[in-house]
This record gives sequence, structure tokens and C-alpha cells, in this order.
Amino acid sequence: MKAIVVTDQAAGTAGMTLAERPEPQAALNDVVVQVHASGFTPGELTWPSTWTDRFGRDRTPSIPGQELAGLVTALGYGTTGLSVGQRVFGLADGHRGGTLAEYVAIEARNLAPLPADVDFTVGASLPMPGLTAWQGLFEHGRLQAGQSVLVHGAAGAVGSMVTQLAREAGAYVIGTGRTADRETALDFGAREFVDLENDALEDVDKVDLVFDVIGGEIGNRSAGVIRAGGTLVSIAGPPEVRPADGLAIDFVVVPDRAQLGEVVQRVRDGRLRTNIGKVSTLDDAVAAFNPTERIIGKTIISVRP
Repeated sequence: MKAIVVTDQAAGTAGMTLAERPEPQAALNDVVVQVHASGFTPGELTWPSTWTDRFGRDRTPSIPGQELAGLVTALGYGTTGLSVGQRVFGLADGHRGGTLAEYVAIEARNLAPLPADVDFTVGASLPMPGLTAWQGLFEHGRLQAGQSVLVHGAAGAVGSMVTQLAREAGAYVIGTGRTADRETALDFGAREFVDLENDALEDVDKVDLVFDVIGGEIGNRSAGVIRAGGTLVSIAGPPEVRPADGLAIDFVVVPDRAQLGEVVQRVRDGRLRTNIGKVSTLDDAVAAFNPTERIIGKTIISVRP
């Protein structure tokens, strides 16, 4: 089968190559999925799990990619809840990845049914941003109606999902980003926008929750705009500064079938839009992940038309 492989961590996305790899087999509790579309987060290439297994052993050449949508083609022993030929989407385990390929073996529990009225490209764009937003807001941030949320990177794949889910939950959303991101952030539901290139973050009225996808100096300064007892939720590494009398939480997204179902249902009924910036083929994936200009939104690889 065709697959994108990586062998050199220092090379980043420039070290990706298209290669032939053996088709995977379904182990215990696995299914094999014929991948129709795949998502990719460039940060995967900085994660130790992309390069080593849980015992620290080298697992290169690795096939990256954790998000997928496709058809189940084989069931491993002990698999329940899915059937051959079923449309599915989901998030692979970080130590396995493998979705930037024509086939992938994945734990059945990491997949959810993909309704017939949601196409594969949309399905592949949902798992990482959707689950990250859901878990950050509701599990870790404990968001409640009437609260205020500052969303960094509100025009991006994760930030736009956070913005929409927070608005639906009854929160007042302030988005941040670059100057060029303003209209996109407002279009996805932010009520206000802070231009991090020209505006002072410290001028923002105190909020109950900050969702940080940037980290560094911005993450540290964000603690100061959170009212006492509020929460800073980060996916950019452990926060160095904690809100007064509040919480600073760093988390890593995990697969969850029920939450995937919640997210895709919102797409079906129009409450949630995906943020796809570019769609490319598997043959052109290496170039797509090394763009010559900034892409706002998620790059999706269409493995099969």
C-alpha cells in the first residue's frame, strides 16, 4: 500500500516521503480501515510517540497521522460494535498513528460510526479538533453557560471548534489571532477579537476560562486576564503561570467514541462547521504539509476520491 513515512525527527515535515509499506493486519480488538481521508497535525512529528513505542524502542519508519475516515475491511478477534463495510471515523493511538496510508489497523474503541450524510473529508477533519475542544472545555475547563472564554488561535482548526462549542454552551467568546484572522474568528462565533500583533492582551476584560493553543509568552500572560478562581486550559505544554486562586491544566486529547458522536451530530444538524483549509491527495501530501504560504484551517489528505 502507499503510505507517508518518516525516519528523521530533526527533518520535520520536510523529511516525509511517499513509500510502499505492507498492508496492516488486525490484532486483538483491532479493525483494519480502508482510509478514504486522513487528517494530520504537524506537531505529531515532535511527539516521542511518533518515533518510539511505549517501551522506548525505535519504531521508524513510522507512518504518521492520527485522524481518519473510511470503511472497515477486517475485524480482529474480540472486536465488538463495528462491522465490515461500515463507515467510520476516529482518532488513532499516538504510539501507532498510521492514518496517512491507504489502510490502517486501529483499535475499534477509537472509532465511531460516520453517518452516510457526512462525507469522508469532513469526517477526517473532526477527531483531533473536535475531541480537543470538547475535552478542554467540558472535562477540564468545566465550562458553564454564562461564563466568558478567551480562545487563542480562534481561526485555526482547534480554535474555531472551541469557539463554536463554547458559544453553543452559552458562553461569551473572545477570540485571538493574527490581524488576518479577525474575520474568520468572528465568522465562527467569537463576539470580540484580540489582534495579538497590535492589541494588548492585558486590556481584555477578565474571563472565566482561557483555552490556550499557543503557549510560551502568550500562555504566561493569559493567566493575568483570568478572574480569580478561573481556569487556564492548555494544549501547548504545562502552563508556567497559574490564575489567581484558579487552575492551570495541560492535557493531551484521547479518543472517545461517545464524544465523536456528539461532535458529528452537531455537524449534521448545522450547529458545528469544520475548518478545512486545504484538501490534497496522498501523492501530493508531502508538498501539502510543506506549504509555501500560510494555510488557515486543517489540511486533509483525500486518500480515495
